[in-house]
Amino acid sequence: MKKKNFTQIAKTVIQTEINALQKLKNNLDETFNKAVQAITKCKSKIILCGVGKSGLIASKISSTLSSVGCPSYSVSAMDCSHGDLGSINKSDLLILISNSGNSSELKNIINYANRYKIKLIGIVSKKNSILYKAANIKLLIPEVKEAGLGIVPTSSTTNQLAIGDALAVACLKQKNISYVDFKRFHPAGSLGIKLKTVEDFMLKGKQIPFVNENLNMKQALQIITKKKLGVLLVRNKKNLTSGIITDGQIRRINQRKENVHNLKVKSVMTKNPISIDKNTLATNALDLMNKKKITSLCVHSQNKIRTTIGFIHIHNVLENTSF
Repeated sequence: MKKKNFTQIAKTVIQTEINALQKLKNNLDETFNKAVQAITKCKSKIILCGVGKSGLIASKISSTLSSVGCPSYSVSAMDCSHGDLGSINKSDLLILISNSGNSSELKNIINYANRYKIKLIGIVSKKNSILYKAANIKLLIPEVKEAGLGIVPTSSTTNQLAIGDALAVACLKQKNISYVDFKRFHPAGSLGIKLKTVEDFMLKGKQIPFVNENLNMKQALQIITKKKLGVLLVRNKKNLTSGIITDGQIRRINQRKENVHNLKVKSVMTKNPISIDKNTLATNALDLMNKKKITSLCVHSQNKIRTTIGFIHIHNVLENTSF
């Protein structure tokens, strides 16, 4: 038996799917915009359903939509014919996925949607199909060459998955979902760690080493020793952050043989310390500290840079994350 080059087979499969994706890209039109608007305006649930491999794709798209703030779940086409149609109501949006659009298992769902005027988006490849004709919004994906005997669902399911991802990302943009919003849906796992923000680690309230700028350094030294952070944040009489003092600065003053005890805090501090928004990703905070060669940052909210609501040290981030 002649030894097969499986690497070449893999490359052929991938190229076949790339060609299918390119065809899909060129086939998109205004209907896609209508689908995005329907999904983002839905006040109830977004329900996806497909048959066979399309059913698996429906589950993945549903999960992705939920992760970008569009509440969604998938249902089994077979189970819908045995009672699960009761989980779909008039205010829901139904998305049916089928390459042929004529799968017998979908007929009961289509009839139910039409009877109760449930908005239906059809993701389908054939214009003369039951699904295409019944859908309120018709996302026609091009007929493509399948890899493997020309019939194994490969290129067609790749296109279904791609159109689903495109819908989810477009909905994310339309709903202005931010990293902070996305983090709420992904609190755990490696993705949850990557999405942690400065607010997750910052010191708050009495933990922040605040001192008044008119305090003498003798008292300030007692506070910096008590707080054990090696830094003091300085505020003026309006409680706005005006400066920062580090133990490194104090050592340098001592090396000059000045009597630091007799100095005012404001004569020692570095003015206008760097502050970042509480919603900044922890990874970006680390990058900033490394770039500026500093070990701590003030934290503010809503562009109120001089109103410090938190304090973060590089160790706070490194001890709680693993990037």
